[in-house]
Amino acid sequence: MAGSPPLAAAADYVRQRLVRQVRAVFNDVESGEQSVLPSDNALFIRDTPIRMVHADVVSMMVGGMAALLLQMLHPHALRGVLEFSNFREDMHGRLRRTARFIAVTTYGDRNDAEAAIERVNAIHAQVKGTLPDGTPYSARDPATLAWVHLTEAVCFLDAYCRYVRPEMPLAEQDEYFRQFAIIARKLGCDPVPESKAQALAMFRTMRSQLHASTEAREVARLITDGRTTGAARAIQPALAAAAVDLLPPFARTMLALEHPGLAMIPARLTTSALGGTLRWAFRPK
Repeated sequence: MAGSPPLAAAADYVRQRLVRQVRAVFNDVESGEQSVLPSDNALFIRDTPIRMVHADVVSMMVGGMAALLLQMLHPHALRGVLEFSNFREDMHGRLRRTARFIAVTTYGDRNDAEAAIERVNAIHAQVKGTLPDGTPYSARDPATLAWVHLTEAVCFLDAYCRYVRPEMPLAEQDEYFRQFAIIARKLGCDPVPESKAQALAMFRTMRSQLHASTEAREVARLITDGRTTGAARAIQPALAAAAVDLLPPFARTMLALEHPGLAMIPARLTTSALGGTLRWAFRPK
């Protein structure tokens, strides 16, 4: 037992180091940005489905990548990304800002959450133009916003159920959709699913609005190949494979992405192990 204190100290050092590294990935440390602290005055109370799902770092990364791949199949969403963002040059920055928005609206003080939503709505109001065929598009279009929300809700939950809690009761999954719908409506999404059944039905209905394109496939390659450095570069292939694995077959075909096949065995093991490690690192003391 004499060696226990040094072992405990070493474990605590490793845990704190992991926490710092993860927070550096999701916060703009160069500008002094701090992590979002959970508030008792948040839009959602503690220990409810949306807070549990959005708390898992690895499954959110996998689900977020899968959602972004699906979003690129919607011509209006794709055009907005291509013409009004520096996604190609700063993919990490785009993903980091999205992750922070999710964190603020899920865990932050409700006043901060409302302010973040207002900022996004103001940004979306400036994103508009025409598609190559002359069709007008706008980031404030309720149906386009609905597709973006739907992909995130479905993919975040699918990744969580696959890698964290396969036995999550359907009632809790439905509650997740109801809670996430609150944010979606504040962003102007319409329609918005409030249950898993509604989400799947909506997904089937909106499939007819999706189109494959050279640009969508280009962005898909950028997302799956990644432009990461350091420790993140080592795990990126596994997370990308896990994201592609989440996609329905028709989406993989449209994006010219091959299913990882047997490579999914080590990819799932790596993703599961990484998720377990980070849950250990972030567990309450």
